[in-house]
Amino acid sequence: MSNQLKDYNPSGVGEINGNLLGLPCDYESANLIVFGVPWEVTVSYGAGTANGPQRILDASTQLDLFDFDNPDGWKQGIFMEEIPQDILEKNTYYRALAAKIIERLAQGKQLSDTPDLTPVLTEINQAGQQVNQWLFENCQAAFNNGKRVAVIGGDHSSPLGYFQALAAKYPNYGILHIDAHADLRDAYEGFEFSHASIMFNAMKIPQISKLVQVGLRDISHDEVQMIDQSDSRIIAYYDPAIKQKLYSGTTWIDLCREMISHLPEYVYISFDVDGLDPKLCPSTGTPVPGGLELEQTFCLFRELVNSGRKIIGFDICEVGDAEWDGNVGARVVYKLANLMDLSNRIQESGGRRAQSFAQRLRQER
Repeated sequence: MSNQLKDYNPSGVGEINGNLLGLPCDYESANLIVFGVPWEVTVSYGAGTANGPQRILDASTQLDLFDFDNPDGWKQGIFMEEIPQDILEKNTYYRALAAKIIERLAQGKQLSDTPDLTPVLTEINQAGQQVNQWLFENCQAAFNNGKRVAVIGGDHSSPLGYFQALAAKYPNYGILHIDAHADLRDAYEGFEFSHASIMFNAMKIPQISKLVQVGLRDISHDEVQMIDQSDSRIIAYYDPAIKQKLYSGTTWIDLCREMISHLPEYVYISFDVDGLDPKLCPSTGTPVPGGLELEQTFCLFRELVNSGRKIIGFDICEVGDAEWDGNVGARVVYKLANLMDLSNRIQESGGRRAQSFAQRLRQER
């Protein structure tokens, strides 16, 4: 534990000090570095997720720090880098340009019609690539300094540079993907780095050996075909099928263990909050009826840790520009930070796991 945390009272008032959870950490002393990526240029329905990182940061000081899975998780040291205002400004500029392209396509017209918007599309794709490169370089620098990394979007296109940085570090890893959408569209609406194309782009990375998707319920024919023809590289758990099994008596724990069984030793969690029931994050960009409860996802992540697999990173994306959404998003960030810390400590101890608070509660009952 760093000197800054040594005398810290986790039961005290959360200080508004510009850091996540109000923790007294900086880049050097923290083990987990969090990057906010305020980018939503290609959103095709509701806007506002570019402000998700700030909403989560603002809400985080309201959280109590006791975590049932990892009560001392705060001691790992968590530091959120300053949200890059230049990216936020570029987002505003390119979002307005992208809206013109989306409107043109919605009218059934060609981008090459007068005025020709094809150069605008090229410019937007280049801007997306620059954001990816920025994140890739910052993640690599953090890895080189012995840090773990987490990303808060923005829309779901945000973490691609992080995927690429992990691929340079791990020759084989899997993604556990929570989402209402498969995000397997090839350059949706012409945008190479669309929020709807993040997992299509992830599948271009050979080091990602498995993609397990949970909660899907708004999906295209082409995406279903891609899943079916992936030779089991992509495993989909559709929300209607999940619900039917639960209604028929299958337990959620059994489903969780089945989902996890497909994943390799090293696992990245990509969490789009529209995978949840919309009551939890109603201001997300593309809400869909149905979905998971928050504790269902935490149960799934907990079973991932219990399986002995290692969480190597995570993102949370599509948090809307509203106070309640930020509150829920902050809880997801803190839970994933603590479970990642726990899974890393289990690996470092050779698989020996200290009994969690939640396990002790179950035994006492």
